Amino acid sequence: MHRRGVGAGAIAKKKLAEAKYKERGTVLAEDQIAQMSKQLETFKTHLEEFASKHKQEIRKNSQFRVQFQEMCATIGVDPLASGKGFWSEMLGVGDFYYELGVQIIEVCLALKHRNGGLITLDELHHRVLKGRGKFAQDVSQDDLVRAIKKLKAMGNGFGMIPVGGSYLVQSVPAELNMDHTVVLQLAEKKGYVTVSEIRDSLNWERERASHVLDHLLKEGLAWLDSQAAGEPQYWLPALFSELLSRDVTPEEANQMTP
Repeated sequence: MHRRGVGAGAIAKKKLAEAKYKERGTVLAEDQIAQMSKQLETFKTHLEEFASKHKQEIRKNSQFRVQFQEMCATIGVDPLASGKGFWSEMLGVGDFYYELGVQIIEVCLALKHRNGGLITLDELHHRVLKGRGKFAQDVSQDDLVRAIKKLKAMGNGFGMIPVGGSYLVQSVPAELNMDHTVVLQLAEKKGYVTVSEIRDSLNWERERASHVLDHLLKEGLAWLDSQAAGEPQYWLPALFSELLSRDVTPEEANQMTP
């Protein structure tokens, strides 16, 4: 028995139904987008009212400031994006992070002779607080991270390297790849590392380990103790504790290099 094909009328009817469903779906999507936009606008208005009411706490309390930043992030608002506009005028956050960025640069420049341009976030935080004085506005490590990200966006060599659950702050435009980062992480516990430790821990060839360490020496990020027992030790001044308790002059630093 010969099966009849689908008629032209049925095909046209099906296409018409599909077009109607598509049109209906578009209308529903547009309605949802409009509702979401309205909700976001309402939330933004409430956020602005909240900021106006609590601006003193946002300025003075670092924890409160972190929570406020997180609230802003949920709707894609960045109070640090510009030095002008509502957020800057209302809260003064643009000036706050600009001034904090200047302080970070000053600390990093003052210590560059001893650490080559690498400093732990903890030490940077300690020195920034010390420089601000006990009556100044409180600053958290979150504030430092946000200010450093703004400095990084300016393309002046600033960046952050994850080490041991925290960060090393890089303040010089040295080229550091993943190999360098892994070696910095390996040196984090003792403040120094050797070629043998790198080979044993990372299964690298001697040439690869030596190449990474030579680059760190060249950039001034590592010091070589060639008199160490066993084999030369490559010290990372940003990491080892002896330098955290006292200032080291360039002359003292030179004594640690061959």
